[in-house]
Amino acid sequence: MDRRDFLKGTAMTAATLAASRLAYGQDKAPVTPVAVPGGQGVQWNKAPCRFCGTGCHVQVGVQNGKVVAIAGDQQAPVNKGLLCVKGYHVGLALYGSDRLTTPLLKKGDKHVPISWEEAIDIVARRVLKDPKGFGLYGSGQWTIPEGYAASKFIKGGLGTNQLDANARLCMSSAVTGFLATYGVDEPAGCYDDLDACDVLIMWGNNPAEMHPVLFSRVIDRRSRGEKVTLIDIGTRKTRTSGFCDHSLRFKPNTDLAIACGIAHLLVENGTYDKAFVEANCAFRAPSTPAALEGKAISFEEYRELLKPYTPEKVEELSGVPAKDLRMLADLFGRRDVRITSLWCMGMNQHTRGTAINNLVHGLHLLSGHFGKPGDAPTSLTGQPSACGTVREVGTLAHALPGGRVVAKAEHRAQMEEIWNVPKGRLHDKPGYHTLEMWKRFSTPTEQGGDIHTIWVQVTNPAQTLPNTHKLVDPSRKLADKFLIVSDVYPSATARIADLILPSAMWVEKNGMVGNSERRTQQWFKMVRPPGQARDDAWQLIAVAHRLLELGFEGMKDKDGRFLFEVKGRDGKPVPLWDFAHYYDVNVDEHLFEEYRKTTRIKHKDLAPYQEYVKARGLRWPVVQQPDGSWRETRFRFAGFDDPYVKKGRDIQFYHSTTHDDRAQIWFSPYEPPPESPDTEFPFWLCTGRVIEHWHSGTMTMRIPQLQRAMPQAYVEMNRADARRLGVGNGEQVTVETRRGKLDLPVWVGGRGEPPEGSLFVPFFDERLLINGLTLDEHDPFSKQPDYKKCAARVHRRERVAEKQG
Repeated sequence: MDRRDFLKGTAMTAATLAASRLAYGQDKAPVTPVAVPGGQGVQWNKAPCRFCGTGCHVQVGVQNGKVVAIAGDQQAPVNKGLLCVKGYHVGLALYGSDRLTTPLLKKGDKHVPISWEEAIDIVARRVLKDPKGFGLYGSGQWTIPEGYAASKFIKGGLGTNQLDANARLCMSSAVTGFLATYGVDEPAGCYDDLDACDVLIMWGNNPAEMHPVLFSRVIDRRSRGEKVTLIDIGTRKTRTSGFCDHSLRFKPNTDLAIACGIAHLLVENGTYDKAFVEANCAFRAPSTPAALEGKAISFEEYRELLKPYTPEKVEELSGVPAKDLRMLADLFGRRDVRITSLWCMGMNQHTRGTAINNLVHGLHLLSGHFGKPGDAPTSLTGQPSACGTVREVGTLAHALPGGRVVAKAEHRAQMEEIWNVPKGRLHDKPGYHTLEMWKRFSTPTEQGGDIHTIWVQVTNPAQTLPNTHKLVDPSRKLADKFLIVSDVYPSATARIADLILPSAMWVEKNGMVGNSERRTQQWFKMVRPPGQARDDAWQLIAVAHRLLELGFEGMKDKDGRFLFEVKGRDGKPVPLWDFAHYYDVNVDEHLFEEYRKTTRIKHKDLAPYQEYVKARGLRWPVVQQPDGSWRETRFRFAGFDDPYVKKGRDIQFYHSTTHDDRAQIWFSPYEPPPESPDTEFPFWLCTGRVIEHWHSGTMTMRIPQLQRAMPQAYVEMNRADARRLGVGNGEQVTVETRRGKLDLPVWVGGRGEPPEGSLFVPFFDERLLINGLTLDEHDPFSKQPDYKKCAARVHRRERVAEKQG
């Protein structure tokens, strides 16, 4: 099976009979399909795909002002002309018949149309009510310029840090893991590792469905006769499992024990890479009180801490056979193979997310499987710009652009200079992380609920936050709480908002994003948005200018100029806040070039904007050569490729937390999860995605081909559990946790199969909100919640015929 056959197969199995039997009533997605002509008069331009963090490039065909065709971009190194089932249909995401086209204000029980002028004024006056209580919540769906504008608006303008993004829900444990290990965020390797590795290990990851274009690179190698050993380590059988040479099932939360067990064997057998470790690494363990930096330990202390994690003990804890643990340790102990590890939400959405990230990095460092093509620990992202917009631009409550943090006076001073704002404008105390922001928004003001307004852009928290009955629902009953939502469709969050702002989407505006391998990508606006829908960056700038008009000093720089001032070719300021003039200049280019000044401190160097116009993305650091050209970096910290590694060094961890060019090998102990099955709630519940739908399905459920292929959510059950309950495919059961309950159809023997006592439910269906049931317990460092394990029970619903009888 080659790449094309694999991707064709995933597209075909997206429309299975079992899935179609789960159809929710007679509802149909509100869509207006666009006919694709033979190609006459079609104009083609490049853009990265709108979905996921892979960063595939597409060729977008436009005719008569509409996107009419999509093709894989043959010039793109990420996907080499291929796309997944979502990518081939990305153009249709623009054309659902219920696009939001005018600002809407809630009056009584209805949303009524208002003008943009009134809408912008309402937002500005909510800021003035109390700037410290105004929160902005975005995501890795923001473009880089939009995220940078958001950071500048909140931190440089309002002088607060009440800004966070829903990457807090998916990537923040990867961030803290990178920081704690290397002192700087984002993978050192890249997708090229998939073409060079001998062993590919998926840690709680299902790339065959979630990142199929990347997985197809490995499948393609096998079709050419190359030997690639695939290992799946997870809590349920998935489509990925079927391609693997080894498929290991572990009990939820015990991945830490597995990683410690592999490290134990490497040390005790003497198969770790002693030379690599002595030259490049130090050892670390958790500290008291807990801190991300932990405490330094010696190698002997590290060895002693690992001693309890014998293969037999780890088998007892995790359920993974001791022979399989020895197999993994033997592979890591070999110098003649190259090993790449991939992970995504299984490791990140974890109350011990930082710890398991640290441990997997540590296995690669301990074994020396690092810094060579094919030898890399690499986290994958779920959103198109979770790296570029959130992690690089600094749209998190503690962060500033370019890898800076608000707690450091030096970093604040650097940003104050770049933004030309008065000294002391930037606040030193981090704002509220996502869960805390929404908790306070849903708490009465007199009881400490000091967030009075949240402006949501490009995300859907009423569907994607955990334990929504606690974090979202109460705010809708509090008269002084105000919810603003910028979106393209009436999502679950938009429908409960007080003010809805219609947004432009994807190629309806200029944009830049950063994918999972540090690749920054650019595109231009190709079609007009519908009605009065407008760019998210414009909305931020328009509110900023309205605040200036209302006398808010924070929207001036220290020279008295508008914080977002952009001058045209005539040297005069362009009135960007007037949408009629927004495209008189390229605002994206202006914001990006300003942001680019921030990227050197952590060696995340970016090239000038125009270099990205010419390219299908460039992986940072991008460094100018003596001949004036710009060179990207594939393998970070590696002397053969990274320009910041000192000459003569094979490896240099130049952002080391210990300031000695050493990465940290961590020990972190196994701990039981905060909630486990018991006699009252005997099942494990896990949530996640499906191949057809992206995140909350707001866009993909409006694409007819994808909606028909997977029309609604379901609960995946083990055959033995279904037999005990006496239910079959399509029959309804009630899934219940300590936080809520939900009626769902059963799917047995589908693409995946959980072990006995486990359930899986996807979260894409806004009619079946599984996050009313999930746990909001979170990692202490990343503040990322755990969607992958909580205790549940299931009972069969009475059949209608039985009830009537």
